[in-house]
Amino acid sequence: MKRIGLTLLTAFVGGAMALGTYKLVEKKYADNMSFDDKQQVYFASNHLSPITSSAGEVDFTQAAAAVTPAVVYIRTTYSNSAQNSQQDELQRMFGDMFGQRMPRQNTPQMASGSGVIISPDGYIVTNNHVVAKADKIEITTNNHRRFTAKVIGTDPNTDLALIKIEANDLPIVKLGNSDDAKVGEWVLAVGNPFNLTSTVTAGIVSAKGRGIGIIGRDNDDEDSNPFGPTRNSTTPKVKAGIESFIQTDAAINPGNSGGALVNTKGELIGINSAIASHTGSYEGYGFAIPINLAKKVLNDIKKYGAVKRGLIGVSFSDLSESDQIGDLKTDKTNGLYIRSVLPGGGGEAAGLKEGDIITKVEGVTVYESSDLQERVGRLQPGDKINLTILRNGSEKNITVTLKPEEVTERKAAVISKSAAELYNRLGASFMPLTPNQKAKFHVNGGVLVTQVREGGMFDQFEVPVGSVVTKINQQPINSVADIDKAITNVKNGAVVISGRYPDGGTFNNSFMVGQ
Repeated sequence: MKRIGLTLLTAFVGGAMALGTYKLVEKKYADNMSFDDKQQVYFASNHLSPITSSAGEVDFTQAAAAVTPAVVYIRTTYSNSAQNSQQDELQRMFGDMFGQRMPRQNTPQMASGSGVIISPDGYIVTNNHVVAKADKIEITTNNHRRFTAKVIGTDPNTDLALIKIEANDLPIVKLGNSDDAKVGEWVLAVGNPFNLTSTVTAGIVSAKGRGIGIIGRDNDDEDSNPFGPTRNSTTPKVKAGIESFIQTDAAINPGNSGGALVNTKGELIGINSAIASHTGSYEGYGFAIPINLAKKVLNDIKKYGAVKRGLIGVSFSDLSESDQIGDLKTDKTNGLYIRSVLPGGGGEAAGLKEGDIITKVEGVTVYESSDLQERVGRLQPGDKINLTILRNGSEKNITVTLKPEEVTERKAAVISKSAAELYNRLGASFMPLTPNQKAKFHVNGGVLVTQVREGGMFDQFEVPVGSVVTKINQQPINSVADIDKAITNVKNGAVVISGRYPDGGTFNNSFMVGQ
């Protein structure tokens, strides 16, 4: 009996010492923990029962009760001067549609949205367009506590932002695995639409890997406009936007931006970000940023203050049912066609070549650009990614080590700073012509204009997408590299661009470098 008592006493003392040591270690290293680590500590220490659901008898009450306390109402204030900045563009486009903007007055303007608490010490994830350049960010929790938040960092490329309030022991939403989300499964959207706080709506996952052209979209082609005729010309200019949205028919309305998309277990699988609508309100199409992508972005912001991205170092386009397939002599209808390989990038080092077709990433079939971009977006510089490519009719596996974004960009811009500046002034994107396109336009060479950005020279000259550039300063153009070379050798400060419009008519426009 004494022996048993001694054993119990020893176990109790040992447990207490272990717990005390754990608490000290936890406090010391809490600031360096990832959000995943913090969540494991939180849910382990609170001994919360797992939420289960049945496909036969779906019950949303447990998931709603678990998530709602951790979804906050965000109210932002903007000075009058901010209304004339890029923030005003973001808010006119995103705010009116996904946040709730008050009428314009000669007083500071306000907008609203949602956010999700992901760490007990006050870290909140929301959309970049909800808080970008706000003068003041006010947070109201589900139990009506109010805080002023500060922005830890934003990432316009994914439309994510990490903000923080000074509080402890806050309820949080459990981070799930967006890769496990299945088309057709039930999901809940939790947010604050139209200032109606703590609103829960239900629907299903309608699709995954959606690219809707909202991040970094530069033209305003209504025919391909995911927002219909309500879209205006104030599209934010964002470089290298990453889109691989989870599409849902759970009702998402203005004010839901930054809110939670959760599964029936109460796990966060997405951050609600956009809707497709002709009216600006819900029409059945909502889009959320996958949480697996958000985790990497948020941890980087917390640790480094900015997102550290690794790049493959190639430019590509979706392979689809088009003339391009016939030209490539392949029966493949899915994959990514590599248009160019940047010098000094990871792709060049791994042996990728122009004309290769990326068919798989990490063994998973690639159907469109979002399948690759989202995977790469989760990784850090120095990480490796496995690609399967089609070359000369045969598939080949290649492992690419991602290079830092700034290194890849520096290598790509090695031609000259002035050439890069001039290229940006053109305000367009290009890809080489296929043989069929050359025959259609009756030209021997050229590049197709695939994008025209507002405010650039192509926009000013009204050279539309689908036009062909054949010469710059009388030098034949057949690739982006040819454009770089041509604008490097500018004489008398003039750049002359020649080509054909989509209807076959010719153009010959010039502008002065100093203008």
